[in-house]
Amino acid sequence: MSLKIALAQVNFLVGNIEANVDKIIEASVYARDHLNADLVVFPELTITGYPAEDLLFRADFIAAANNAIYLLAERVTDIAMVVGFPERDDNKLYNSAVVLHQGVILACYRKQILPNYGVFDEQRYFTAGHQPCVFEFNGTFIGLTICEDVWKQGIIDNAKQAGAELMLTLNASPFNSGKIHQREAIICQQVKAAKIPLVYVNQVGGQDELIFDGASFVADLHGNIVFRAEEFKEQISVIEFDGHNTLLSSCAPLYNKISSEYQALVLGIKDYVRKNGFQGAILGLSGGIDSALVLALAVDALGQDKVEVVLMPSEYTQGMSNEDAIKQADILGVKYHTIPIAPAVNAFTDMLADIFAGTSKDATEENIQARCRGVILMALSNKQGKLLLTTGNKSEMSVGYATLYGDMAGGFAPIKDVPKLLVYDLARYRNSIAQVIPERVITRPPSAELAPDQIDADSLPPYDVLDPILERYVELDQSAEEIISAGFRREDVVRAINLVDRNEYKRRQSPPGIRITSRAFGRDRRYPITSGYKGI
Repeated sequence: MSLKIALAQVNFLVGNIEANVDKIIEASVYARDHLNADLVVFPELTITGYPAEDLLFRADFIAAANNAIYLLAERVTDIAMVVGFPERDDNKLYNSAVVLHQGVILACYRKQILPNYGVFDEQRYFTAGHQPCVFEFNGTFIGLTICEDVWKQGIIDNAKQAGAELMLTLNASPFNSGKIHQREAIICQQVKAAKIPLVYVNQVGGQDELIFDGASFVADLHGNIVFRAEEFKEQISVIEFDGHNTLLSSCAPLYNKISSEYQALVLGIKDYVRKNGFQGAILGLSGGIDSALVLALAVDALGQDKVEVVLMPSEYTQGMSNEDAIKQADILGVKYHTIPIAPAVNAFTDMLADIFAGTSKDATEENIQARCRGVILMALSNKQGKLLLTTGNKSEMSVGYATLYGDMAGGFAPIKDVPKLLVYDLARYRNSIAQVIPERVITRPPSAELAPDQIDADSLPPYDVLDPILERYVELDQSAEEIISAGFRREDVVRAINLVDRNEYKRRQSPPGIRITSRAFGRDRRYPITSGYKGI
């Protein structure tokens, strides 16, 4: 018997149960009336959005989520729905999936493998289930799993042994570079071994630091991808099964590495601004590569009319920096202001002159300049209701090459998890579509321009040396000796690791930023600020 299954790759808002229910109903009705689907599958924890974090400790929140299941069962008929929700049973909470049809709960499955690594913290909230779940629908026996379940051997096999002829899996699998290929490879391997087709529905959208890339897919019993939804976009699709066989469908192409990273950053900005109710975004545009990339991302995410930039030259700002900043603002059609910071800097230095008498200029005076800029930007953000985007990259965040309450001031840090070398790659990628970043911005040596003739290489190892060291130490947890044995100079490794270790306090105070690597600061890498450990 033919069975049409809709994959609802939808962008939900964490915590807004009422809006999420409305979206589930809208998607279900569309799948029923326009795609002629018999059954529609939604992502993991559909009702609450994922991850709901400590909202899951609130009894009123859990009660509302459980009541929403009965509301859905009453309001949607003539199509079955598979919906994720936090199921309360006595004093235990489960990450569950429920099957609703014609006002009746046909089945309920409890997630068995609760991830507790990286960005995942599910054992904090949930109790693990222990049983497979198979239900009969339109003559087909269907098994249910949730996300991490299908990454582990045995779960699909157990469902098949319980009678499943087809698997459905609800997912909230976050993006990092290369994750989609890993995801498909592992799951297709499991499917091929079990010889059972599988429908994989993934969440899409930005949620604070996390990006969910969608790319929902269907694998046949031979482990071949026979359908794939688009990445980073909401999409409701349908695939038809005839027994174990899938009828012809289509596979959206995957982005390559650099384009997927760019799209993830765009989606992260768009959803953070939209979901938090900001009127748009504002940023300081210096004429440097980091702010240039953030501006391009912001315009692609929000549109030129929602983005505003401020040039804040100092006595050390080179003329070409202002020229390039204005040129990019004009190319992208964004509103810009020029506010020189000399009056503010002079006021502060005059106020501190007596106390600073007899001391030499150092980073203190440089930081005053950065903090004057932070005050200006935050004032405009407050006045206009626009989100202030900071422009620091991962290399800078790693080694503390940033000023607290200065260039770190703001509400969201789009490229916080983007190493400096990748900043250049993303800028070149964006210019390959249409040149929106002046070429001189990409080719000139990077500089904070807080002192005469200053360049980053005065304070840091070259980025083509620094970034690989940081990747090994921060993301791969390699020791200093391991990094040195890989061919890096001891003095460069020691310098970089010392900087990373002593700047945890800065990272803890930085705004949230979009995660695109396998290990970002914050959710992934949580180190104590006060620590006697030294990495060298």
